[in-house]
Amino acid sequence: MRDLPRSDELLTWYDRHARDLPWRVSPAARMAGVVPDPYRVWMSEIMLQQTTVVAVKSFFEAFTTRWPTVGDLAAAEDADVMAAWAGLGYYARARNLLKCARVVATEYNGVFPNDHAELLKLPGIGPYTAAAISSIAFDAPETVLDGNVERVMARIFDDHTPLPQAKPIFHGYAAKLTPTQRPGDYAQAVMDLGATICTPKNPACGLCPWRSNCAAWEAGTAADLPKKTPKKRKPTRLGIAYLARRVDGAWLLETRPDKGLLGGMLGWPGSDWGDDPQEAPPIRAEWKEVAGEARHTFTHFHLRLRVMTALVPMDRSATRGNFVVPQEFDRENLPTVMRKAYDLAKSM
Repeated sequence: MRDLPRSDELLTWYDRHARDLPWRVSPAARMAGVVPDPYRVWMSEIMLQQTTVVAVKSFFEAFTTRWPTVGDLAAAEDADVMAAWAGLGYYARARNLLKCARVVATEYNGVFPNDHAELLKLPGIGPYTAAAISSIAFDAPETVLDGNVERVMARIFDDHTPLPQAKPIFHGYAAKLTPTQRPGDYAQAVMDLGATICTPKNPACGLCPWRSNCAAWEAGTAADLPKKTPKKRKPTRLGIAYLARRVDGAWLLETRPDKGLLGGMLGWPGSDWGDDPQEAPPIRAEWKEVAGEARHTFTHFHLRLRVMTALVPMDRSATRGNFVVPQEFDRENLPTVMRKAYDLAKSM
């Protein structure tokens, strides 16, 4: 029977090859006594949900520069935080980010709890995030299982059970391997292993510190794992976006309802999104449709927006939204699909 991989072998590799990330305390600094900031660990983990490290770096640095503590974030205006989040996607995370910051600031005196069960009580923190914060910020031996770790576990144990069915199985494997010594560094090490060596395609098995303990490497099946249940085809929804510009250059914008997609975000008034969207102009005007569509893909569906434009006089009132004067309008404060509609309108 093959021996289980040893955490000390992975940690030795990590001490030499750890990624330099703005939210991470390096292995050398950690061993020298530098303690990770739970606020930065939490912030990074929320941002990294469904998003790549490359995409998150600039947002993380911008957020932690503008709001360096959880108290600073808790005191921020909702609109400012939602605007800063624009372009990062999955906007419910931004709403929960604010809710969580305010709970920590008011109910925990600005100090993140170091107890896994307490962390789970906070808005936007689920089992994975609670385990990651407990492990990385507080060095607790919690089992951290993200997509990178799932891939490593599938290959180490040559398990062909498809995801998502395999998640509890892989969690069990990961729990077996999680050490009590340096668990925070170990959690980051196994994630780094999946991100840089045990990659989805063309894994660099020759460089892997766990190769001799990897059943999939021995069987020649590493590149085929993990198996995944085929995804259902995403449906396509249709919609209409109305871009009204006043003669002084002000744009008509609205804040979307807190619940639902793009909740709390600034955007163009529009129709519902569905199979047969009904025209719902927010202001009386001579609307013209621009050529092309603003297309965007969300987690569960594709969206195709018709883009309507109009120029309106100063004294015309709108039934929805408010006009934003040019000096206060910033395209970068819009979510991606709304930017696409704006770019399409501006190109005409």
